[in-house]
Amino acid sequence: MLELVGLGRHFGGLNVIKGLDLTVAEGEILGIIGPNGAGKSTLFNLIGGNLAPNSGRIVYAGRDITRMTSWHRCRVGIGRTFQIPRPFHQMTVYENVLVAAVHGSGNTVARAKGRAQAVLEQTGLWHRQDMPAGRLSLLDLKRLELAKALALTPKLLLLDELAGGLTDAECNGLLDIVRKVHSGGTTVVWIEHVIRALRRIAGRFVVLYGGNIFASGTPDEVLADARVKEVYLGAEGNAGDSGQ
Repeated sequence: MLELVGLGRHFGGLNVIKGLDLTVAEGEILGIIGPNGAGKSTLFNLIGGNLAPNSGRIVYAGRDITRMTSWHRCRVGIGRTFQIPRPFHQMTVYENVLVAAVHGSGNTVARAKGRAQAVLEQTGLWHRQDMPAGRLSLLDLKRLELAKALALTPKLLLLDELAGGLTDAECNGLLDIVRKVHSGGTTVVWIEHVIRALRRIAGRFVVLYGGNIFASGTPDEVLADARVKEVYLGAEGNAGDSGQ
């Protein structure tokens, strides 16, 4: 579904992503973890088209999309959420999702209305559809981020810190939604610091450190790796979040 080949991105003299190679299989749920500053959000910005790489290639479903615009990537099936929710604050929840369903996916307005309703029901936001997005709680803002991404009917879903700041019960509700989306055939790549949530859903973990892949394997294998504990779990003080 996704292949990153020798991907690199620098900002001036700072190399944030360094010759990174990564393959994501169709139907996989991949969890990406790593300490702050490891390049995780930059990696998503490269995949989503918000940033252009300085080197390397991005191949999606067999197609080189390295120079493709972000809006075009939406229309070929790549949806993403942002770590800090980005709603249109003065618009209603329904209008926010409708914008995604029309302009993100290229649907007609008639088809987009049906898609927006289905996604709002799927994410538990239907009862909030007439509320201005700027009045939502953190949980509902996270749901709205997910709803906007799902309005595109993505084949590849990129989730950036979706569980951050939420309680265990709130995380469980979001995990249920993502599981159902995945069961429908969507490939998921999820960046997350709340490891106890991510390990319940991801089949594979990749650790990003110093702008490259530091470790890869099943969640249990990665979290038991002494090197990972040293550079991430210990340094971040997140040992309790690992669920071990």
